[in-house]
Amino acid sequence: MILQALYEYYQRNKDNLPPKGFQTQEIKFVIQIDVNGNFLNLLDKREGKRGTPYLLPKAKGRSGSNSWMTANLFWDHYGYLLAHPKDTSPKSVEMAQKQQQGFIDLIKHLPEDVCTDPGVKAVLLFYETRQWEKVKQHEHWDDCTKIPGCNLSFQLLQDTILIPERETVKQHQTQVADNDEETENDTGEETKEPKIPMNAVCLITGKKGSVKRLHTATPIWGSKSNAKIVGFQKNSGFDSYGKEQAFNAPVSPDAEAAYSTALKYLIKSERNRVLISDLTIVFWAEKQEGGFDLESEFPWYFRTDKDDPEKNVKAVRNLYEALHTGRLPLDEGNRFYVLGLAPSAARIVVRFWKTGTVKNFAEKIKQHFDDFTIVHGPRDYEHLSLAQILGATVLAYKMENIPPNLAGAVILSILDGTPYPQTLLHQCIRRIRAEQQVNRARAAILKACINRFNRFHNSSEKEVSMSLDRNNVHAGYRLGRLFAVLEKIQEEASPGINATINDRFYGAASATPITVFPRLLKLKNHHMAKLNPGRKINFEKEIGEIFDAMNCDLPAHLTLDDQARFAVGYYHQRQDFFKKKEASI
Repeated sequence: MILQALYEYYQRNKDNLPPKGFQTQEIKFVIQIDVNGNFLNLLDKREGKRGTPYLLPKAKGRSGSNSWMTANLFWDHYGYLLAHPKDTSPKSVEMAQKQQQGFIDLIKHLPEDVCTDPGVKAVLLFYETRQWEKVKQHEHWDDCTKIPGCNLSFQLLQDTILIPERETVKQHQTQVADNDEETENDTGEETKEPKIPMNAVCLITGKKGSVKRLHTATPIWGSKSNAKIVGFQKNSGFDSYGKEQAFNAPVSPDAEAAYSTALKYLIKSERNRVLISDLTIVFWAEKQEGGFDLESEFPWYFRTDKDDPEKNVKAVRNLYEALHTGRLPLDEGNRFYVLGLAPSAARIVVRFWKTGTVKNFAEKIKQHFDDFTIVHGPRDYEHLSLAQILGATVLAYKMENIPPNLAGAVILSILDGTPYPQTLLHQCIRRIRAEQQVNRARAAILKACINRFNRFHNSSEKEVSMSLDRNNVHAGYRLGRLFAVLEKIQEEASPGINATINDRFYGAASATPITVFPRLLKLKNHHMAKLNPGRKINFEKEIGEIFDAMNCDLPAHLTLDDQARFAVGYYHQRQDFFKKKEASI
């Protein structure tokens, strides 16, 4: 299903995607030469940190001890073009020399009609006369070597295109791609005998024909450069019916080229990709429609833009407006796809694969933002992004500290409308107890986790509200409110105090109330003596209202779910104090 959806995406967008045998590749430096192969200049093609994208011959897969033989046609990293090693070790120096020789041999073995092209002849002369050594004396060379695996290519002085973009080279590459048969094994060595019948049925198209044994690498963030979504370890024990490696999942060369090109495009696209923790999420719609465009809005539900933080808010606002005004597409046949990928050695792990209509996804995403809506300060953003939510559960709010699989599990809950993972709630409570801080994001997490769980399991328990709920009689929620009131009394009695009861007693108060609250209530009397009569009466009424509705003694222990309610009650009460203060000014 995944490969078929990617194949169909390519077929619909083939006019905007690279043809078979080609790929869009960033080139950061270009070696400029004349028709006699003389080195003229090293052109810096970077725009910020990104190189300039070009349509170039497709990269070849590399693995095994003879990977140096598989050079790319007229472009590659500086090891292949200029014999520059990745470090100074003898082994790396030797490998770089082999890589360059492999690059030169590939050009020399091109058909005669290609070798007569002025650009191709110039490149061969560039190596015959050792002009490549002069590149390393150019002022831009140091900048080039500072970029690991920096890709370069060639350009003739009088041309505005690269040599691999010249018509003769493009025609040759197209012909090679059209005649694509399985000619490589793991080590890059040629093998003339295919290991599967040529009338195998393609899993994607259903047509009989030859099969692509080694699929194209489609690396994602955090993976190796040769990572693939389809791959089988040689002699791994997964062989079946005598079929080896990717022949266990037969895909024709044309279908493989289509799906891999589509996936590489989506992975690199800023429009169709989101990076969260170790997760790469790609998404696309089956077809474009007027009105609400989920494909363009989708990434801003999960990420924020440092240069324009309002993008997230605007996207959510558009979602709400589309649902309220009926601007969502009514075509139930227009599918929307969401694919979650994670790195794993030389392969890519499919964390999740979700399909549905645009309307269905929009409703689930809106419900997520509804669940995370909670009272907040006037300067806070209207909605929380996924990065803010996950960051609130880990040390220093750093995404690299997020536990493996948590981001994917949360996104699955959003897209399916199911309860959020218990790990999210547990992580949040541990972080609160470690820092003694219940902020907006953490309170929203706990509120959303509780409500989703109860809603999914048809619990009769009243949902936790967005702001202070004086009718909520749950003991955990009431004790959280009580703790906030006692802290407020202390703050007003001792203005500018360095450490409040929150800093010393939050963890114990939220886990074992019976051991802490009797002491805090006695301490409260000492603080109340410093307040004016009006404030004393207000606080006594607040405390009395909290205790009257509890209908129980102080519990000895609170479960994790009750500790979550404690934190939400504490946050609600604190926010209510700020609201009253603003109203009295």
